[in-house]
Amino acid sequence: MPRYVYEACEESKSCPKCRNGFEIDQSLNEPKLDHCPYCRNKVFRVIQAPGLTHSKTDLHYRAKRAGFHTLKKVDNGTFEKLY
Repeated sequence: MPRYVYEACEESKSCPKCRNGFEIDQSLNEPKLDHCPYCRNKVFRVIQAPGLTHSKTDLHYRAKRAGFHTLKKVDNGTFEKLY
């Protein structure tokens, strides 16, 4: 389920929750919020980049399994082979 961030349209009329922004989990089928669920003032949805990441350990494991090597910088210009 996606998580959306909302902020207040008018800071002077808002509560601390919507003034600083709040996150809410919503289904894709649900309409976007028009009002803050805490103070009922008008809010807008903030557009953010999607949170897509890969586990660093998983990438190292897959690289090792495929026969690649990883080097770690030990000193200035000196590298040590990890696997």
